[in-house]
Amino acid sequence: MNLQIKDELIPGTKLFRAELNGVTGMEFLHKMFFISSGVMLSQIREVSGIDGSTLQNWTKRGWVANSKSKKYDINQVAHILIINMLRSCMQLDKIAFLIEYINGKVDDKSDDIIEESVLYDYICRILDVLMTYEVCSLGSIREVIEKTTKDYDEKIYGAKDRLTNALEIIVVAYYAALIKRYSDEMLDDLYSDSQKGVYLL
Repeated sequence: MNLQIKDELIPGTKLFRAELNGVTGMEFLHKMFFISSGVMLSQIREVSGIDGSTLQNWTKRGWVANSKSKKYDINQVAHILIINMLRSCMQLDKIAFLIEYINGKVDDKSDDIIEESVLYDYICRILDVLMTYEVCSLGSIREVIEKTTKDYDEKIYGAKDRLTNALEIIVVAYYAALIKRYSDEMLDDLYSDSQKGVYLL
């Protein structure tokens, strides 16, 4: 698999890495929550591009936990960004299943094997490493996942395997989403040129 395409955006957002000195993952989340322990829907919309009706629909379907006093905490925001980063290439109900495979029911923290903010951080760190590879096999993706999650403390038997399996799917799916984004941009450029009467020979 060729991993030469670089992601200029912070995963799950519409923000360019360069505008925030290249930060992603936990460092980015901490920047969002630097002043307050909760963020409003308007701030999530500004960062992710998700409109309010979409987020309300996700909440209604049980894919996202309800906000508290109209504010979302760091783990809720990470959860939303993970859904957002995958939805262009994966059906929403399958994304919901994948997150439930990791952490169980959205509104029940007792069955969680990892905080969503840490999960998001793992995803971003893995992607950052893989984006430096010229060619990468599925085996090497697994190796990067293992190295990145070496500090993970398994409190439930089998949790590490669940986390590794889910991360592999998320990373491969996100890279597929990245390729689709580039393909869509190229097609849009081609369509725009055709409307102007410009054709490639």
